[in-house]
Amino acid sequence: MFDAIAERYDVLNHLLSAGIDRRWRRRAIRSLSLTGRERVVDLCTGTGDLAIEARRSTPPAARVIGIDFAHAMLRVANDKIGRLRLDESIAVVRGDATSIPLAAQSADAVTIAFGIRNVDDRDAACRDIGRVLRPGGRLAILEFGTPTTPLVRQLYLWYFHQVLPRVGALLSRHSAAYGYLPASVGAFASPSEFAEILRVAGFDDVRAVPLTFGIVYLYTARRR
Repeated sequence: MFDAIAERYDVLNHLLSAGIDRRWRRRAIRSLSLTGRERVVDLCTGTGDLAIEARRSTPPAARVIGIDFAHAMLRVANDKIGRLRLDESIAVVRGDATSIPLAAQSADAVTIAFGIRNVDDRDAACRDIGRVLRPGGRLAILEFGTPTTPLVRQLYLWYFHQVLPRVGALLSRHSAAYGYLPASVGAFASPSEFAEILRVAGFDDVRAVPLTFGIVYLYTARRR
């Protein structure tokens, strides 16, 4: 499914979020408080937007490794990284978020944007993130949520369940992918439940920060 929509993935992300997705990614990278020396791992990197943001921030990450299981997504990411002349500082690798192909304590920070809900065993993924992070390393995860303000919630759910799947299916030419999106968000853990998964996996200073009325949550944590 992800391979099938890879070529249109970026356009649809920006269109369906009215461009706010760029702001969410910048916020996630700012939460890492980079100094310019860090090695950042971007899990479920997709087409590489968050990995690129980590490298283009001020100050930037020294080195970024993007990991994803979808080959076509990584191909799009590689092409984009090459066009931006960032291929010397960003590498992409095919791999599984529950068995990250990196050595223990080899990363200073880990990021995920809208991918953790697609991992079947989230507990295992969070434990393996803890394995590759050095003690004190930072984690930033963006994931969709559901607004709690009644009017915003009503409008959001109408858009998310009625408008987004139709527009996404029309433009991506893949009806299942954008029907899957609201279904997967509805099945994901609540902010408090996911925060507890992170604590059990060995993280401290866990926070779930609502962005844009709670449409998205930014989870931040520090490796114990």
